[in-house]
Amino acid sequence: MKSALVTGANKGIGFEVVRQLAQQGIHVYLGCRNLASGLAAVDALKKEGLTHIEAIQLDVTSEESIQLARANIGKKSKALDILINNAGVYGGYPQSAFDSSIEQFQNTFETNLFGVVKVTQSFIDLMKKSSQPRIVNVSSSQGSIALHSDPTYKYYDYKGVVYLTSKAALNMYTVVLAYELQHTGFKVNAICPGYTKTDFNGHRGPGSVEDAGKRIVKYALIDDHGPTGKFVSEENNPETGEIPW
Repeated sequence: MKSALVTGANKGIGFEVVRQLAQQGIHVYLGCRNLASGLAAVDALKKEGLTHIEAIQLDVTSEESIQLARANIGKKSKALDILINNAGVYGGYPQSAFDSSIEQFQNTFETNLFGVVKVTQSFIDLMKKSSQPRIVNVSSSQGSIALHSDPTYKYYDYKGVVYLTSKAALNMYTVVLAYELQHTGFKVNAICPGYTKTDFNGHRGPGSVEDAGKRIVKYALIDDHGPTGKFVSEENNPETGEIPW
């Protein structure tokens, strides 16, 4: 049975991704900062008949938490097939280039970039034992410098500088990670789930968590002929999905 780790997964898009992966017969480690919240999420999914799910305490901003999660999963699984770096924060308000504080940037990057780097580096050895390792970095079309330079882009006026820069940095990390793993079995992609109605944005997004989850899971399950090193937003490009960096 394949195994997967999803960070920030006790609610919202992450929770839906766990559900959809489990429905595919994958053993899923549901990562969350608060273990009680994770256990409650697992109980909810088990009531749906999804039994191969375990809650793992995982705070991506804590080196100790990451290492404990790595040790716990390493005891249970010989390999990790799928890593979905979903945990993220918006960064608070205001988000003006003039008014955002350095502390805002630091706190946001701690989760949206440094957390991804630390989790990926900690689990990469376990992933190398998989025959089809897949990494999905949950990004956002808001991290596209090309789109945000285009006045015709539908979210052109949505310029929260802290969040946007953190996702642009995540995108570059994805590019380099995919490049360094290009001659292996890894597939590494940055996937935008779309503007989705969740707690993350005060339930303002028009998209459903079901559709967002499908977009992420699709790239977690691609075969050996699938793409790597791509930035995908089906919301912005329904035909091919790929959007400019």
